[in-house]
Amino acid sequence: MNVVITGATKGIGLAIAHAFGEKKYQLLLCSRNEKELNDVANLLTATYNCTVHYKATDVSKKENCIGFANWCLMQVGHIDILVNNAGYFVPGSIFDEPDGQLELMIDTNLMSAYHITRNVLPSMIAKKQGHIFNITSIAATQAYANGGSYSISKYAMQGFSKNLRLELQPLGIKVTSVVPGAVYTNSWSGSDVLPARIMHANDIAQMIVAAVTLSPQAVVEEITLRPQLGDL
Repeated sequence: MNVVITGATKGIGLAIAHAFGEKKYQLLLCSRNEKELNDVANLLTATYNCTVHYKATDVSKKENCIGFANWCLMQVGHIDILVNNAGYFVPGSIFDEPDGQLELMIDTNLMSAYHITRNVLPSMIAKKQGHIFNITSIAATQAYANGGSYSISKYAMQGFSKNLRLELQPLGIKVTSVVPGAVYTNSWSGSDVLPARIMHANDIAQMIVAAVTLSPQAVVEEITLRPQLGDL
């Protein structure tokens, strides 16, 4: 199985790479930092004896997304699983956030998934199978203070996922929205929130792996996970 994961060197993306690496799936990873990608690839290879390909890519640019998708297909020929995980969060309010913040959030959190998906889909359609996971957020289901353009971009990502699911149903390709609440990643480091209060990135990864194991005639349309004690 060939698995593409964007934003794969930290947080949820890294946990997903570990979860699929443990199953010996072939991984195709991207993030912006080549050294971090190299370190992750070496760790995964040494730990799980799996095959890892990687390419440093800034997915906020359309041409980079298309280039990464084409590179993936050149490495392995077809894609079985695509995890659109790359995302960027900057807090702010719509009325006073810096000019250009919405464009940055849309380009990184939505358009990257749009362009990469469109360019790997032909390989899935040809095989009449595949599974696409779009990592959205609880911010895609409810407004919250200081969410601003990030929340807008995640609402849009949720809409993209729902439309894509409907379009691909007759083609044998599954689409799953993953809607996590607070997950302890680097963005929480330095805060006064205890790791025991919110979810682990591996919680998200294990749910994604479980969804992949279902029969062809079953699909998990949406995975919503929240901290047991509620949102922060």
